[in-house]
Amino acid sequence: MTEPQRPHTAKDAGLGVCHDCHRLVPVPAEDAHVECPRCGAVVHLRKPNSIARTWALVLTALVLSFPANFLPIMQVDMLGSVDASTIMDGIIYFFHEGSYGIGIVILTASILVPCFKIIGLMLILLSIQFRWRSWLRHKALLFRIIEFIGRWSMLDIFVIALLQVLVNFGNLTAIRADAAVPYFAGVVLSTMFAAITFDARLLWDA
Repeated sequence: MTEPQRPHTAKDAGLGVCHDCHRLVPVPAEDAHVECPRCGAVVHLRKPNSIARTWALVLTALVLSFPANFLPIMQVDMLGSVDASTIMDGIIYFFHEGSYGIGIVILTASILVPCFKIIGLMLILLSIQFRWRSWLRHKALLFRIIEFIGRWSMLDIFVIALLQVLVNFGNLTAIRADAAVPYFAGVVLSTMFAAITFDARLLWDA
């Protein structure tokens, strides 16, 4: 006599985790409206519309990345002469001056990391929709890396804000944020919200 097959996941057992207090709560169906008895938050087996919302945020970041990289991000006013520079202009300047460390940091934080996050999230979403069952552990690790590096994505904005305060000598020298700043901030926020909206458990469901 064979034993009945036991559930392998909390979802198979009809249990959902509360995202506020992390308590396991019985959830009879995926679309059931169940409140956590401890904190009162709504508990779902999976985040509602996670794939559609993540796609919308990733595509938004992809569209915003073009003006963020091609429009000037910083404006330097020195003795009445105004010089606007893009992110790539700043990277090239530091390389020409021999400041390779600063150039590499800006290149990594401002261009490589946003591209890595967008491409990585798109790859994960495509693997779920097309049910690619290979490299699941690697894709789960990729998502954890995307979540971790999200907090460092605002480096350019912090640098410009700091320079705007420190280098401000009236009509002599001043640094101001330029047109690309809101687009760059939009890219960062879109990718961060995409990582928050995405439910990594969908990788294993597929």
